Amino acid sequence: MKIHLTELLATAAKTIAPELDVTILVDRPKSAEHGDFATNLALILAKPLKQNPRAIATRIIEALPKNDFIAKTEIAGAGFINFFLNAQSQQNVVKLILATGENYGRNNTGNKQKVQVEFVSANPTGPLHVGHGRGAAVGDCLCRLLDANGWDVTREFYYNDAGAQIDNLTISVQARCKGIKPDSPEFPENGYRGDYIVDIANAFLNKDTVTADDMQVTANGDVADADAVRTFAVAYLRHEQDLDLKAFQIKFDVFSLESALYATGKVEQTVQALINSGHTYEQDDALWLKTTDFGDDKDRVMRKSEGGYTYFVPDVAYHHEKWKRGFVRVINEQGADHHSTITRVRAGLQALDVGIPKGWLDYVLHQMVTVMRGGEEVKLSKRAGSYVTLRDLIEEVGCDATRYFLAARRSDSQLIFDIDLARAQTNDNPVYYIQYAHARICSVLTQWAGEAISLQQADLSPLTNAHETALLQRLSAFPETVENAAAELAPHTIANYLKDLASDLHSYYNEYKFLIDDETVKLARLSLISATQQVLKNGLNLLGVSAPNKM
Repeated sequence: MKIHLTELLATAAKTIAPELDVTILVDRPKSAEHGDFATNLALILAKPLKQNPRAIATRIIEALPKNDFIAKTEIAGAGFINFFLNAQSQQNVVKLILATGENYGRNNTGNKQKVQVEFVSANPTGPLHVGHGRGAAVGDCLCRLLDANGWDVTREFYYNDAGAQIDNLTISVQARCKGIKPDSPEFPENGYRGDYIVDIANAFLNKDTVTADDMQVTANGDVADADAVRTFAVAYLRHEQDLDLKAFQIKFDVFSLESALYATGKVEQTVQALINSGHTYEQDDALWLKTTDFGDDKDRVMRKSEGGYTYFVPDVAYHHEKWKRGFVRVINEQGADHHSTITRVRAGLQALDVGIPKGWLDYVLHQMVTVMRGGEEVKLSKRAGSYVTLRDLIEEVGCDATRYFLAARRSDSQLIFDIDLARAQTNDNPVYYIQYAHARICSVLTQWAGEAISLQQADLSPLTNAHETALLQRLSAFPETVENAAAELAPHTIANYLKDLASDLHSYYNEYKFLIDDETVKLARLSLISATQQVLKNGLNLLGVSAPNKM
């Protein structure tokens, strides 16, 4: 309908301003009382035509080709044109939803092109914290949205299992194996102090076997063997993080290791390729990359004077591998603390001179999460020792509420996670409010106990009151919302949409009865709420949240 209306407006624009080439924007008004669609075309034409926008709006309306779906038009404000569809055009969305079911809202804009989304990618040095949880929720929702838009999605987790943090993990476990506690002067200054280190130490001394993905490691119990301690500790924590992700209903297609990039020579190969490209130079006994050639504010060190590569170098090697794996598009969902690496990684990829487009590597960065309970910030977990773990939140409020709350705000805004609100079974809790809308509909349809086919064939002409019109407009906006959310990499817009749809449903439910004697009106209303139920379910699925039949 939006495409059809855009075509009509294009025809009208050519009629009154044939010499102008204008971009036609058609949007949905926030309120149903302002119509089904609106355009600012008259305001765009006002300046080049040197006429009053409201007068141009009148000319546009008069120039619209004949059609059978616009019931009326209305000029509003400075010259906006609001369009009201006729009742049948509005009501047709119900039949479409009931016919397409779980596919309503899906499209093929991605055309099965390969896209890789990397998210979580936590260092294997401890349990996943609430920040990782936000990355997991946002990243998984992005994958679901891209899949709904027809992309061939690969979910990937990248373990930073090399470097100083892994060395600190190793010496922390060794200290605990020797009975050295965190409050002892002998405990490593940069060691990890959480109780989980004790668990690793005990498992190592017991010569346990742990499995992480396709990796199985058996401890040898030799505390002096740093390599053995390191390998076992990393495998143990990878296994723990696997359990965290499973509890959060997150699945990955691929797990990649930073250590493998070194072991297979990929890092050295990438460095040599950058040298060969002519975008590096030696200075102060260090190797530098000319990132200023690609928009950075200063050049960056690749190989330090004392030896060893800076942290962005393996990232360049890793993303070069992604390019060679054939992904048309790559998206990294990471914490905002990775912001400083974006320019230099992109510069490194451009400097390779292998044809990687500038916009190929995209980032979605999430801000911090503050956890609150009883009006006070929750800072520590006994198990982790220094932060709130994802497992803590899931155990406190459940997977659904955790996922919803972590994905429901713009990722680039700071998030306050209120445990009390997330646990509340009231309308103030948005995830409860949305799920309750779905359950309410299920209850009505169960009481009705009729055949679904009768709803698909129902006469929808009685659906004309304000509550029904608002629901119809909201339902028709779902496919566009899904497409825009994927295009903008903004899963929070789905959460906002679902809150609005639930509000429309609750208002309708509180105002009207559904199981009434008038069979025509009854079936029309049941058809409408059945379509609403389907869209609530489809939307919740995009967030990885369940749609319960009972509450």
